[in-house]
Amino acid sequence: MAKAAQYYGTGRRKKSIARVYLTPGTGNVTINKRDINDYFGLETLKVILRQPLVATETVDKYDVKVTVRGGGTTGQAGAIRHGIARALLQADSDFRPVLKKEGYLTRDPRMKERKKYGLKAARRAPQFSKR
Repeated sequence: MAKAAQYYGTGRRKKSIARVYLTPGTGNVTINKRDINDYFGLETLKVILRQPLVATETVDKYDVKVTVRGGGTTGQAGAIRHGIARALLQADSDFRPVLKKEGYLTRDPRMKERKKYGLKAARRAPQFSKR
């Protein structure tokens, strides 16, 4: 018996790392063994997550299974979006121009800046007083 096609993509954003598996199905999205509605409360995060599927018109063609760790909810949503876009590329390379044009294949390089010595935070200096 042949195993059903499964496509994999790794997505990253800030401190979040998402492992995304796409399998042919009806459009169910499962994140860390929970439904998307249970995992993300904000509707905007759900929209961000589905953007690559909407752009390629494959919302109801694939089931999405995600394992995501690290970061906050917004970073995780961005990481999942990146992972879905990469997995869609594995499924069909014809999606590349559409995903590239929308910017879903580009890894967002913005990270938290490290704290520097002599400062209270990355750039926040101690309060200055003349006397």
